[in-house]
Amino acid sequence: MAATTHTVSNQPPPLTGYDVYSSDRALTEAVERHLAPGLLAGVRGELGELGRAAGSAQVQEWGARANALPPVLHTHDRYGHRIDEVGFDPAWHRLLGHAVGAGLTGAWGRPGGHVRRAAGFLVWTQAEAGHGCPLSMTHAAVPALRADPALAAVWEPLLASTVYERELRPVATKAGALLGMGLTEKQGGTDVRANTTRAEPLAAGGEYLLTGHKWFCSAPMSDGFLVLAQAPGGPTCFLLPRVLPDGTRNTFLIQRLKDKLGNRSNASAEVEFDGTWARRVGEEGRGVHTLMGMVAATRLDCVVGSAALMRQAVAQAVHHCAYREVFGGPLIDKPLMRNVLADLAVESEAATVLAMRLAAAYDADTEGERALLRIAVPAAKYWVTKRCAPLVAEALECLGGNGYVEESGMPRLLREAPLNSIWEGSGNVQALDVLRALRREPMALDAYLREVGAARGADHRLDRAIGGVLTELADLDGAEARARRLAGRMALVLQGALLVRWAPPEVADAFCASRLGGDGGAGFGTLPHSLDLASIVERARP
Repeated sequence: MAATTHTVSNQPPPLTGYDVYSSDRALTEAVERHLAPGLLAGVRGELGELGRAAGSAQVQEWGARANALPPVLHTHDRYGHRIDEVGFDPAWHRLLGHAVGAGLTGAWGRPGGHVRRAAGFLVWTQAEAGHGCPLSMTHAAVPALRADPALAAVWEPLLASTVYERELRPVATKAGALLGMGLTEKQGGTDVRANTTRAEPLAAGGEYLLTGHKWFCSAPMSDGFLVLAQAPGGPTCFLLPRVLPDGTRNTFLIQRLKDKLGNRSNASAEVEFDGTWARRVGEEGRGVHTLMGMVAATRLDCVVGSAALMRQAVAQAVHHCAYREVFGGPLIDKPLMRNVLADLAVESEAATVLAMRLAAAYDADTEGERALLRIAVPAAKYWVTKRCAPLVAEALECLGGNGYVEESGMPRLLREAPLNSIWEGSGNVQALDVLRALRREPMALDAYLREVGAARGADHRLDRAIGGVLTELADLDGAEARARRLAGRMALVLQGALLVRWAPPEVADAFCASRLGGDGGAGFGTLPHSLDLASIVERARP
């Protein structure tokens, strides 16, 4: 018989068996706003199915298993043959297979495709973030591949397929394929023009042999990789298949898997090329330019992925506080905790609204929207991804000691939170990219000012903040040292403008008061007490 002291009380039930999509009002409203009416019925059904799966106990267990049982490198088979394969727990394949089946690698050329996919990515990666890497790489590879129409004709239908085939075979025999990417090297890092991997042309047009290494190669069990190497004409983009058309393995030597802080379910590898066959994509010497479309799309996925982590952290915190009793009543009703939760909810909603607005710009594909993406994507990537880690840490604290225990799932979110700020160009790279757009592309600034200008006159704090940005932009001499300040301020003002236009008044009021009006502290939970905090928290409740 159990001792009476072992009676469990005042513990919240697990947040499971719920619809991750439909319970996220900021996200559902964004989808309704940005999609054409004729598309909504079908997309609601698709995202609802995905949301219910993501919130199920089974999928949550898959996420836990994929991280508890991380990938393992097998360089040789039992007979001594070099195989260079990475083994994953079946949970990883179930997660990835469900995501591919839900269309999370296919958006290009589909009406409303980017909004639908971004919403699905935001929903599904709340269950497990690591397998978002191959999803993102595969989706983002399309713009680069289109530099070679013949290659795109072969690969693009496979990348957009809803069939997940994990076996390594010639792509001509597969119904679906995944792509990874290998850019950075030991000596260069961000400075990819300093890469030393050599590309020697063969007699056949567009075929090369690569020799060198990649310090970070994403998703090493993919069917192919977009890589950068030094051809005779300079840095050039190449498509490197894992399996050659005749069925033999391409030379792709996985040296080791990275032992990362978080993102444990996902394999990131160091690889060596030694006479490795590859096909040129685009012109020689234009490799960085060719790859920029892929990089921009993966940067937006970093914003979406951070918004997903934020939303899941806020959902867990609000859920816990709704059930936990303290000092005679629910924790969610205590004024100070309500302030913390509301502040977290405002930050999460701002990230979601911005991410979905940028996805909609991809769908519109007009000159003005492309110009907006050129400046808003690096600004958003800089700011949103940096806000993720402090938000998740504060949400974890809402659970107290329970949040610091692995079983809560919050430590996994916290370990994942810094990642998107680092991948696809860290903070300095993004801030400098904003400066580059300001100096070289006048249309980008015009597009940004039109976007924030659509909300002018609606909130005096926003108007002052817009004026402040204009003042900073008036003099860009010596701007590199303040590039982070400028990029962050531009992202904040854009978030404020979007919330003023589209969010409930209480959310927009809280954002403008605390983020733009200066009536907030350095930490979460310092919103003005006069705001309608209860409504903000209730809106965020899963």
